[in-house]
Amino acid sequence: MDKIPVILLAAGQSRRMGGADKLIKEVDGIPLVRRSTEIAMTAGPVIVALPPRPHRRYDALADLDVLRVPIPEATEGMNASLRGALTHVAPDAPAAMVMLADLPELSSADLGAVLSARTEHPDHLIWRGATDSGKPGHPVLFDRSLFSQLSELTGDDGAQSVVRANKDKVHLESLPRQHALRDLDTREDWDDWHANRTL
Repeated sequence: MDKIPVILLAAGQSRRMGGADKLIKEVDGIPLVRRSTEIAMTAGPVIVALPPRPHRRYDALADLDVLRVPIPEATEGMNASLRGALTHVAPDAPAAMVMLADLPELSSADLGAVLSARTEHPDHLIWRGATDSGKPGHPVLFDRSLFSQLSELTGDDGAQSVVRANKDKVHLESLPRQHALRDLDTREDWDDWHANRTL
């Protein structure tokens, strides 16, 4: 299989966590940012978009074989991270997978399913994880032909405008339960997830 990089968006400010860093909070004894990175590494080479140094997230990833990309404009929003990471994608990469770092239920199998969808549905340009009820989520795999559009994005919409502009070329790959959407943005999210988690 072609080496398709995984862009892990981990430069967010955790503004809704009341001062805590959601990506340093632990899942199964591991900081969430490290857990997400290790899962991403099973799918391909990983480019992690991070806040400017110094930051605790670098410590959490210190011994992992990934490319760490500081995003000076991280406060702008998600698309600053996407633009910054895209500049490090290899010129011969046929596509790139974009993954959020705060989705605790995404698994290696989920990433593999979305990667396989590219081969199984080659007439599309975007392959996207979805919930078992069909709601679109992450990860999202973009064909190289869309990189120029992604590189021009600003703000915090997470490439939704590119997805909408190519809606007829989007394949939704059903993943288990809420894997594609369950994120942990607030303390209440964390408490609720831990209380209802099924292993």
